[in-house]
Amino acid sequence: MAWQIMVYKLSEGMLESIKIYTLTLIFSLPLGLIVALCRMSKNWLLRNFTKLYISIMRGTPLILQLMVVYFGPYYIFKITLPRGYRFIAVIIGFVFNYAAYFGEIYRGGIESIDSGQYDAAKVLGYNKAQTFMRIILPQVIKRVLPSITNEVITLIKDTSLAFAISYPEMFTVAKAISAAQTTMLPFVTAGIFYYIFNLLVAYTMEWIEKKMSVYR
Repeated sequence: MAWQIMVYKLSEGMLESIKIYTLTLIFSLPLGLIVALCRMSKNWLLRNFTKLYISIMRGTPLILQLMVVYFGPYYIFKITLPRGYRFIAVIIGFVFNYAAYFGEIYRGGIESIDSGQYDAAKVLGYNKAQTFMRIILPQVIKRVLPSITNEVITLIKDTSLAFAISYPEMFTVAKAISAAQTTMLPFVTAGIFYYIFNLLVAYTMEWIEKKMSVYR
């Protein structure tokens, strides 16, 4: 019975981890593209502001960023936020952190495209937006997909960092059960859950890569 209760509680925690994972990807992937375009902007202020943002996101621990987003409004501005803000803080922290990494990946992919393709598109009558969306972006996605896959897999494990602000994702639940029952079994079970989730995501991303490969 104790085993069944533990698995049930960990399953609830796993659902919270999946929510963090899914929402982070939904918002950070498109935001990363915006970050990349801002990073490549001809506007000096916008370009350098984006560069500073990326530097901070990549140069400080995600766990610290989560704590700043969650505790910052109260300690800095004396704003008391509702209890539901804990989940919002987790999503904000993860989205802005991963958008910085995705932005640099996108930027590398965009800059790897031969400049002659822009000239050819212009000759064919495409404007800048059409050139980017119809010609450049599809090629960029194919080129950066392996790097995106690495970040997507890393995100699975990073969801456990939500424990820093006591959000009840799977690792937080496992830690609480382990402390109450003085056993490592919840951590082992959580590790199995993470591994299975990782395998499913890795298989899905590999399938997508094969579908998008021009060398199928």
